[in-house]
Amino acid sequence: MEPKLYVGNLPYDATEDELRQLFSGAGTVAEATIIKDRDTGRSKGFGFIQMSTQVEAEKAASMFNGHDFHNRQLKVDLARPREERPRGDGGMGGRDRRGGGGRGAPRGERRRF
Repeated sequence: MEPKLYVGNLPYDATEDELRQLFSGAGTVAEATIIKDRDTGRSKGFGFIQMSTQVEAEKAASMFNGHDFHNRQLKVDLARPREERPRGDGGMGGRDRRGGGGRGAPRGERRRF
């Protein structure tokens, strides 16, 4: 598996091609990805770069951490593995996500006023 870098503080108008071009100064870029909001499709201001070797990834992290890119200082570090998060109701305790309920109302039923 190719080493992955986290790239934060990206300008919202940055493109994956611009990132690929920038990071190619440290070696071979296997993939450049900007994370986007699933509802709006807009950048979330961070992304990931996969380099072909660990040595190139470490070189890129040292070269580009703090680098000025579109008037923003990039935050670059080796990416950590994604933490497993429990899937389910999103912390709503099993209740209907539409709200309602209130005290004394049976679970899943909503009060009507």
